[in-house]
Amino acid sequence: MEVSIENTGGLSRRMTVQVPAERVDQEVESRLKSMSQTVRLDGFRPGKVPTRVIQQKYGKQVRLEVLDQVINSTLQDALTQEGVRPAGMPDVEHIESDAGQPLEFVATFEIFPELTGSVSYGFSVVRPLVEIAKNDVQDMLENLRKQRATWNEVERPAALDDQVTVDFEGTVDGAAFAGNKAEKMPLVLGSNSMIAGFEEQLIGASAGAEKVLNITFPDDYPSAEVAGKAANFKVKVHSVAERVLPEIDEDFARAFGITEGGVQALTDEITANMERELKGLVKSKMKSQVFDGLLLSNPVEVPASLVESEVKELQQQEGNQGLDASALRERAEKRVKLGVIVSEIAKQNQIQLDPDRVRELVETIAASYEKPEEVVQWYYGNQEMLSGVQSAVIEEQVVEWVVEHSGVDVKDETTTFSALVDEAKQSQG
Repeated sequence: MEVSIENTGGLSRRMTVQVPAERVDQEVESRLKSMSQTVRLDGFRPGKVPTRVIQQKYGKQVRLEVLDQVINSTLQDALTQEGVRPAGMPDVEHIESDAGQPLEFVATFEIFPELTGSVSYGFSVVRPLVEIAKNDVQDMLENLRKQRATWNEVERPAALDDQVTVDFEGTVDGAAFAGNKAEKMPLVLGSNSMIAGFEEQLIGASAGAEKVLNITFPDDYPSAEVAGKAANFKVKVHSVAERVLPEIDEDFARAFGITEGGVQALTDEITANMERELKGLVKSKMKSQVFDGLLLSNPVEVPASLVESEVKELQQQEGNQGLDASALRERAEKRVKLGVIVSEIAKQNQIQLDPDRVRELVETIAASYEKPEEVVQWYYGNQEMLSGVQSAVIEEQVVEWVVEHSGVDVKDETTTFSALVDEAKQSQG
């Protein structure tokens, strides 16, 4: 077998493989002889069909089958021989060869990218230092009270944090637009549920009031139909209600599943949950900074085929195959690049996947389900799902190694739990 590889630009490669004629011809002959023992043809006894007859009737078909088989097997041998890792399945073209002629085929593909030299860590990260304070726990208790609040109608002008029930109808340039109206819609003033300026203009309105609100949609509003345009909303206020918060007592604790220990047990559980959330928030922020730094410090070209494959995976995760691929391509390319860099860091520094951490993460995910032990078993019986967890764990391990051992400039910064939560919400939004 003779193999030659041509660099056709970037990560693209063209590999030509020539297979000796004997390998193909011998396999064709062997198959035809085998068929002569089993093929039934009119005029011949079973097992007595002459090879030349088999050749005339089935020779072309058998040769094509053998060619496909030989190409598949020699393709893998050639890739291994040359030490090449294709990104995705190669496209193969072959020139049909007659008996006695060598088989020659051409495979085109993109190769997996590799970083040249060592990974660069020329960037800095900020590590948040946070402690759960008493006021943080109290704020969380207040949020839980708001979740359990009731609403009492009042005969006074609406104030911030009140709930108004409204009808509204909006127009842009005198014309209706998608989602421009609603009836008897409850709206908490200050919740930022509506476009900026809408809720603010309803402060001071009483039940029965009718108002016209002048609003300008932001330039980055998701709907291009109204983005950056001025709108008029006719609003009718049906009612105004104030929030009535429950007392923080034994009954309140029971509403959240606390059967023993009352308010103190609820407080302890809230604190423990916040500690877990804090741990996740710190991990997430560090991971985001490390990954951004690695991408900037380590330019890497990635195969278009891998990016397209990642786009399709993102579409599946979003649950919408019809989602515009161009909107996901940037995310997909970033993920592929990070995969290359993370893999290279793990290889260069002998970072091995920790099975105990995989188990811990699977059990953490399962804990939110009714029967966690069944969920754990399901993960370990589903290689695709388990691979996702394993990827997340190796990423965590790499991030930790980068922060602790790479020489990256780590700056500690004291902040608050609420500030960290707000920052996370903004980055997601």
